[in-house]
Amino acid sequence: MAKKETGGALDLQKVRNIGVIAHIDAGKTTTTERILYYTGMVHRIGEVHEGAATTDYMDQERERGITITAAAVTSSWRGHQINLIDTPGHIDFTAEVQRSLRVLDGGVVVFDGVAGVEPQSETVWRQADKYNVPRICFVNKMDRTGANFQRCVDMIVDRLAGKPVILYLPYGEGERFGGLIDLLNMELITYGDDLGTAIERHPIPENFREQAETVRAQSIEIIVESDEFLMEKYLLEEEVTKDELMGALRAATIAGKVQPVLCGSALKNKGVQLLLDAVVDYLPSPLDIPPVVGTNPNTGEEVVRHATDDEPLAALVFKIITDPYVGRLAFFRVYSGVMRTGTGVLNSVKDRKERIGRMVRMFADKREDVDEVHAGDIAAILGLKDTFTGETLCDPDHPVVLEKISFPAPVINVAIEPKTRADQDKMGEALRKLAEEDPTFQVKVDENLGQTLIYGMGELHLEVLVERMRREHHVEAVVGRPRVAYRETITRPVRAEGRFVRQTGGSGQYGHVVVEFEPLPPDSPEEFEFVDKIVGGTIPKEFIRPTMNGIREAMQAGVLAGYPVVGIRATLVDGSWHEVDSSEIAFKIAGSLALKEGVQRGGPVLLEPMMRVEVVVPDEYTGTIVGNLSSRRALIEGMEPRPGGATSIKAVVPLGEMFGYATDLRNMSQGRGNFTMEFERYSPAPQSIADDVIKGHHSK
Repeated sequence: MAKKETGGALDLQKVRNIGVIAHIDAGKTTTTERILYYTGMVHRIGEVHEGAATTDYMDQERERGITITAAAVTSSWRGHQINLIDTPGHIDFTAEVQRSLRVLDGGVVVFDGVAGVEPQSETVWRQADKYNVPRICFVNKMDRTGANFQRCVDMIVDRLAGKPVILYLPYGEGERFGGLIDLLNMELITYGDDLGTAIERHPIPENFREQAETVRAQSIEIIVESDEFLMEKYLLEEEVTKDELMGALRAATIAGKVQPVLCGSALKNKGVQLLLDAVVDYLPSPLDIPPVVGTNPNTGEEVVRHATDDEPLAALVFKIITDPYVGRLAFFRVYSGVMRTGTGVLNSVKDRKERIGRMVRMFADKREDVDEVHAGDIAAILGLKDTFTGETLCDPDHPVVLEKISFPAPVINVAIEPKTRADQDKMGEALRKLAEEDPTFQVKVDENLGQTLIYGMGELHLEVLVERMRREHHVEAVVGRPRVAYRETITRPVRAEGRFVRQTGGSGQYGHVVVEFEPLPPDSPEEFEFVDKIVGGTIPKEFIRPTMNGIREAMQAGVLAGYPVVGIRATLVDGSWHEVDSSEIAFKIAGSLALKEGVQRGGPVLLEPMMRVEVVVPDEYTGTIVGNLSSRRALIEGMEPRPGGATSIKAVVPLGEMFGYATDLRNMSQGRGNFTMEFERYSPAPQSIADDVIKGHHSK
């Protein structure tokens, strides 16, 4: 499959960079598999439940039946090139979704036709809002008992504040699902074979015609609202053509005003070609989205780059994969210019030159070589030495730094040690490679205990990474019990002094600072703010930054239990210096001494991570589950009925109380309950918990 691909520039109007995003188990990977089949990239459909899906190519993905890493695939439909990324649905791998959305132009949000909008659907929808990603909705599993298309559409409005435009209605639901009613062409689409390739079109049956006409009128109304010219025609009762409607719907979708809604059953091969048509018809090309904005690292000025081959190169690396055979693969998106093999580029974040050796276009875990990658396209580079997730590659003569990707901080850690001496050296290397791939996975060494700690987004996240270390890097390790990643902060303003004076033979060291510390507001997005209020040169400019760095470094270990300090503003107000003895290192140490004193006297408290939890259980177990959550210090926020005699319970629960909850829930609900959990915020821990943590006894 390693053929060389060359050729001229792409027609950017015919490129679609899209992601398939959804809640776990909504059918993303199954939908992606059908897309690959219908676009001719695979000749046999692989099933997730059989462990044969093309984009779930890691062993663990196949065994667990879930997607762990975002897989990039290139295919084509109706003469358009589609770069497609199948993202994970599990909240522990939310960084994969986030970094994929950062480089995509459009998204396909898949909903479970039975469950409707689920917690992770809300999370990915919010992430798509954050990155202004236009999207279309696909209501999947219409063949399942309990499927309810209209309820799902209503939930998109109520829960996601979306503006759905229905393009297809299901022809029957559940076991009676037989096809789709096309509202723009007013015809019934059915399938003459199981593979969904023999598409048949018929007039709409009488018993569905009235519903189809009503919904069509509603959809047309929403479309014409977004276009003044069409609105005028519509109000004058002139005919609005199908092409005019499609053009207006495309413009409104790209602007993020509306979301076209389709339906079907990916597993039964119904509705996926129509979804591909909608991707081509309504989602943006790289030319339809605003030009990317970056900064010049030398001058700090804003730089705008358009999606054209004629501008200087600007590309963003959004994902790193370590391949056991070929080494490190860096996935990138070219925003402007052309990336060519054999050329030198600049990593503008680190100010280091990189040489472009071999580039490949990905087809899940297979790849084909390419000589050049044009503006608007996605591919991968082999063999970059210093470039990682979120960093910019650009033309050395025209440097630019594109906006980095921000990731949430990890909330859980476990101690890990190698089983044998032979594993000792290999473990460090394996952990380094895994941390390079995953920005939400961190490795730290606890100097006091001599332990290696690994940090992640949840139990499953760390479990998967340890298993990958064993399988891919052949390192056996002993893993401790999960521990909560607490934080520390102050509760009141305090003025602190840091003075570092050391006199030895010759020149000494002198640094003296006075800093006012105060808690940041609870809703502040920053963990640390530094304000320089030095006037009259009481501290020279060159010592201000070392002071800030000293404070920042000292924040890595708090005074209560050694956890990082967060949520503080440090205002440098006074100090003194010595012409001969003062140095950067002296002021750095003075800053760290001020931080330690300030936190000690600022009413320090321990913060614990609070998780947003949603549990869905059959009605008869609701009382037991609510009682159990309350015993875990949960704040119950609400309950609502779900189809099929189930109840959804929403709560905010401390992470420390949720270890082992999956097993307890299975036991309490006879295996019929399930739950999702995502990080919400840090909150002060009760005194009894704080005391236990400080004593080192709280090891739940």
